[in-house]
Amino acid sequence: MSLSIVWSTLILGISPMPSSKKARVAMLKLTADTGDGPIYELGSGWGNLLIPLGLAYPKRKIVGYELSFFPWLISSIIIKLRGLNNVDLYRKNFLSEDLSNSSVVLCYLYPEGMLRIEEKLKAEEGDLRYLISNNFLLPSHKPCKKIQLNDFYKSPVYLYRFK
Repeated sequence: MSLSIVWSTLILGISPMPSSKKARVAMLKLTADTGDGPIYELGSGWGNLLIPLGLAYPKRKIVGYELSFFPWLISSIIIKLRGLNNVDLYRKNFLSEDLSNSSVVLCYLYPEGMLRIEEKLKAEEGDLRYLISNNFLLPSHKPCKKIQLNDFYKSPVYLYRFK
């Protein structure tokens, strides 16, 4: 398992890093008023946010992307065991996938990843209405809302509205 995570870390340039519980709660809260369209989580890791999204929104399509094998496998098993038929989890690079059907995108990326996703979403011109980011800003957008977490780092969670 460790070798798989090290391999994916070397390939992706970042290791699977779960959002803190406080960040997940904030992201779920921000998702509440985003309509009823599909929610995509980019880099869903161990499913710590993806699975609660599936449980909180049983009538919405929830899509997760995770390249690291073991986090993807564990999440896939939990999704099956929980009977979350509204959740699709792919072991694919979201930068190579069509995200134009997403209404809401959630992510906990790193600065370069935020730049790359911003470029991708701009090029696709899809149905995106909201982006919720844990800790990192979109380079050329201003968030419409920011939640400052009550944690050691005073971590921010950002909400962006499009269209």
